[in-house]
Amino acid sequence: MLKGWSLWVFLGGVVVALKYVVIGIVVVVAVVAATLTLLPPTHRAQMQYVGSPSGYEAFAPSYQTVNYNGHTDPVGDLILPNGTTLTNVIWDGQYASTIIQNHNQIIQLNSQFVGQTDPVNNQQYVPLQDFYVIKGQVPIQQVTINGQTYYVIDANDINPADIAGFYTYQGWVPNFEVAMNTPGTYAAVLPGNSPVFQWTNTTGTVAYQTTVYQDYIRGFAGRVVLVQSNGTIIPYGAGTPSGSALFNFSSPQQTYNPSS
Repeated sequence: MLKGWSLWVFLGGVVVALKYVVIGIVVVVAVVAATLTLLPPTHRAQMQYVGSPSGYEAFAPSYQTVNYNGHTDPVGDLILPNGTTLTNVIWDGQYASTIIQNHNQIIQLNSQFVGQTDPVNNQQYVPLQDFYVIKGQVPIQQVTINGQTYYVIDANDINPADIAGFYTYQGWVPNFEVAMNTPGTYAAVLPGNSPVFQWTNTTGTVAYQTTVYQDYIRGFAGRVVLVQSNGTIIPYGAGTPSGSALFNFSSPQQTYNPSS
C-alpha cells in the first residue's frame, strides 16, 4: 500500500507540475501579446500619388543621402508640374544608385569647371544640376526617420519607360519642369555651329557647357534645348536613365535655328 501510495503521489505531483507549466506558458503569451499591443505604430503614412497623370514631375537630388530600407538612397526635391516643390524627398528603388553616381559626377565637374571661362563666349561656367523626370503621377509616402519627416518615392512602382535623366543650369530646373508641362513647348538639337553658343549670357554658356560635361559622364549628351511658345529656350543635356516615354525630350529629331 505504501508503494502504491507513493506512486500516486509522484504522478499527482507531475500532473500538478504540468498544470503550472501550461499556466506559465499562457501567462507568457498573454504578456507578449499585451507588449506588442503597446508598441508604438510604424511612422509611415499611406501611399499617395502626386502630380499629373498626363504631366511630368522632376526629382532634383542634393548632396544628401539617407539609409532607408537597409540601403543608401538619394535625397532631394520633387518639383510638380505647376512648379510647387516638395523638399526632403527620398528616391527609393530602381535607379537610386545611378542617381547618386550621376550626381556625384556633376558635383565633381562643377568643382572643376565653374568659374573657368567658356572659350566660345568668354563667360564663366555656371553650376549645372542633374534631375530625373517622371511621366505621370509619382507614388510617394510620408515617413519619419530619426525624427525627420521625409517623402519617399517608390520608384519600383514606376514604369522604367517613364523615367529619364537630364541636366541643366541649377537655377533653371523648376523653369524646365514648368516648360515641359506647358503646351507648345518642344525639344530640339543645336547644330554644332549654332550661334547660340556665342551668346554672351547664361543661355549661351549652358548650351556649350552641356557639351563639355558630356565628355566626362557616360550616357550624357548635351546640345539640346527646350523651345517655348514665346521663343525662350532652355539649354540642357540628356542623361541616364533614358525611358522611351521621354524620347521626345532626350532624343529630339529636329534642330533649332534661332533665326527661324
